[in-house]
Formats: sequence, C-alpha cells, structure tokens
Amino acid sequence: MTDLTDNNNGDGTKLHVAMLPWLAFGHMVPYFELSKLIAQKGHTVSFISTPRNIDRLLPRLPKNLSSAINFVRLPLPVVGDNKLPEDGEATTDVPFELISYLKIAFDGLKSPVTEFLESSKPDWVLQDFAAYWLPPISRRLGIKTGFLSAFNGATLGILKPPGFEEYRTCPADFMKPPKWVPFETPVAFKLFECRYIFHGFMAETTEGNVPDIHRVGGVIDGCDAIFVRSCYEYEAEWLGMIQDLHRKPVIPVGVLPPKMEEKFEDTDTWLTVKKWLDSRKAKSVVYIAFGSEAKPSQTELNAIALGLELSGLPFFWVLKTRRGPWDTEPVELPEGFEERTADRGMVWRGWVEQLRTLSHESIGVVLTHPGWGTVIEAIRFSKPMAMLVFVYDQGLNARVIEQKKIGYMIPRDETEGFFTKESVAKSLKLVMEEEEGKVYRENVKDMKGVFGDMDRQDRYVDSFLDYLVAHR
Repeated sequence: MTDLTDNNNGDGTKLHVAMLPWLAFGHMVPYFELSKLIAQKGHTVSFISTPRNIDRLLPRLPKNLSSAINFVRLPLPVVGDNKLPEDGEATTDVPFELISYLKIAFDGLKSPVTEFLESSKPDWVLQDFAAYWLPPISRRLGIKTGFLSAFNGATLGILKPPGFEEYRTCPADFMKPPKWVPFETPVAFKLFECRYIFHGFMAETTEGNVPDIHRVGGVIDGCDAIFVRSCYEYEAEWLGMIQDLHRKPVIPVGVLPPKMEEKFEDTDTWLTVKKWLDSRKAKSVVYIAFGSEAKPSQTELNAIALGLELSGLPFFWVLKTRRGPWDTEPVELPEGFEERTADRGMVWRGWVEQLRTLSHESIGVVLTHPGWGTVIEAIRFSKPMAMLVFVYDQGLNARVIEQKKIGYMIPRDETEGFFTKESVAKSLKLVMEEEEGKVYRENVKDMKGVFGDMDRQDRYVDSFLDYLVAHR
C-alpha cells in the first residue's frame, strides 16, 4: 500500500471515517481490521461501539495506532425489564432467543450516535446492516454513508431484493435462488438452514424489533455506496450483480485476511499446543473449532466425536461446551471418548491462538462452520474444510465453497439437518487423504494465492480509500 501519512495534511487526502458495526464479533472484527488499515494510511478513524466490546477489541490494537483510532464508547441502553444478561453487549453474550432485544437496545444508540456525528462531522460513516435509522441522519448532516458489509457478495445478492420487491413468504422460498439472480447458481438454503434465516431475517415476533430484511433494506437504499468484504477473484459475478441490482457503486475492500504478528509471546498455552502439533506429521491433523456463535447440540456433538473416533485420524479439538454463563445446557463428550482417542487426539477446553494453530504445518483439514471470517482464515492458510452449517449465512457460504471445491459439506438430512458419525468419518477421510478429495486440497492452495497475497489484498484497500477520498 502507498502510505499517505506524510502527504495528507492540507491537500485534501486525509479522511475522518466513523465506523458503526453490528454487535457481533463476526462484524466488529472485520470493521476493526479495516479501521487499522485505514489508520495505517494516516487517516483518522472513530470506532463506535459499547464499552465492553471495545475493551475486548483493544488487545488487537498495535501501539503505534493507538492515537489514530478514537474509540467512542456508548453504553448500551437497558431494554424493558432488563431482558439482556448482565454485560450482554454482543451476540456471543446473549442466548439466540434474546438477540432481538440486543437489536432493540442497539436502536437505542440512535441519539448518542447522532450527537457524536453532529459534533465530530466525519467525512464518511461506514455502517453495518442493523442501523437502518442512520442514513437519513447522515444525509441531513452532510456526511457520506457507506454500507460496509461483513457478508460476502453472494449472501447480499441472495438476501436483499432490489428496493422492497420481496415475494418470498415462507422458508421454502429460500430453497432456490431468487428470481433477480440473472445467472445459474446453486447458492440457496437447504430447508434446515433457511428456517432460522426466515424467522430471524424476514419475520419478527418480538414487539419493538424490526426484521432484518427491513434493516438491511433501509441501509442499502439509503447509503451512498456499498463496500463488501470480498474480492473480484472470488465472486466477480455477485459483486457485479449487486451493483446492477441496487444501482449504487459496489466496492470490494478485499477479504481483510488475518496477518500473522511478527512477534509472538510464547505463552505456556501455546508451547503446550505447539509441542503436541509438532509431534504430528505434516497435513495429518483435523483441526476442529466452531467459533463463538455456534454450539452443536448434544446429538450433533456425539456424531462429531464418534465420527472422529471412527475416522482414525489425529485431531486437535477446541471444545466449547456452552455459549456463555447463562447457557444452562452444556454439552458433553461421549463417555470414554477422550480415553479411547488419547493416543492421537487432543481436546482443548480453553482459548487458543487460532491463527498460529491453524497455520501449523501439521493441520491438514479444518472441521468447522462456513462463517465468512472462518472461511477466509482457512483459505488464507491453505486448509481445506469439512463443513457443518449451524446459523445465519453459513448455508449460502457453503454452497459457494462447494461450487468452487475448496471445502466439502458433511452430508445431512436436508429437512432436519441430522448427520451421522459415518458421514463425519467418511467426509474427513475424503478431504484429508483420499484421491477423490485431492481437488479440495489443490483448489484451496490456488485460492490461497488470492486470499493470502497481502500485496493484492492491500491494493483493494488502496482502491477503497481512493474512492472515499474522491467521493467524500
């Protein structure tokens, strides 16, 4: 990237950009990563979120950028009869059935966000899908508004119709590509995937909350430009379609791949993990992690564990048995599983350094959910995926990954989503070592040439910044 630090005073190239992500780490983290890249170019960033979320992001901030990013801490309003758990400021802190109340609380930030924008007058505000109320405010204040999508282009293209021409009225309508997609594509939901999307995205049963379709519709229709965490090499047809569909500039910002820190602190935790990984052959270990949002049910966890056992493959499993302190139904591994697999598997029940673990040469396959951030990390380190869909946009991501043959969907019952230990074992062996799975191992290497090419990804950020400067 060209550094603007030394030539941005007085010549019109220095920007002040405000960031307002939705309260989910799959959204806040890419907003934060892009904020750091903007600040590295000598621009000023105001990052707006709640106090606890900001505190959890701060360890990711290099010291040299601490003065370039202004953290705007806005306390989350109390909703109703304290519907949210104490310290519940992100989706990871809240049961799924209460996330609608988190959105209502987020809407309560409208006044303090407005006051901040009135006093600070940034050149651009880059906002997420949830703040449907923001574009009219920004327009009144003369501030340009960009929708910065943490979703990729395929997801945006499937979920958001042009204008409000919505014809889908039941979950089954999401099982085929919408009529506005002008090309052949397999990207659609399975029935077990789209039930959650329909009830969370299209319909709303919580009084006072606004369905997501209206949130994202208000943001897209009201913004000046759409910025997408993606790149042309991955999905040029979807990015072009979104631009044609909404008749607004669509600018990919790159995939914002994770960057390995040059200096790591070798903690006791990492040294323990590394010692175990170092003892395994290259590309032989299954790495299992389902992130902070997804928690397999007990039945699903049993099938995963027994499938791992049946496969005979070495594995490193970052196991999360509950989503938070409010989760009263923790899951448990099958009795005797750890003892029976102790010679070839490690179950880790705490935090691990995801990037260092994922990048280790012993990791051959990642068993995970196809959330967009997780997909980017796996491709960045050339790891093919065996995938299980749980929530949100993961089903759509999975169809694109399957189409490109960089990951394999573990076969499931398409109505209820059931899967067996046999399907888990067979899928892992296919992707890890069988001839039939060679295409996944080769294709993910090719795509790493795009996602892991930092110069190429930096050029996307440069083009994005050039657009902000030219159109503020």
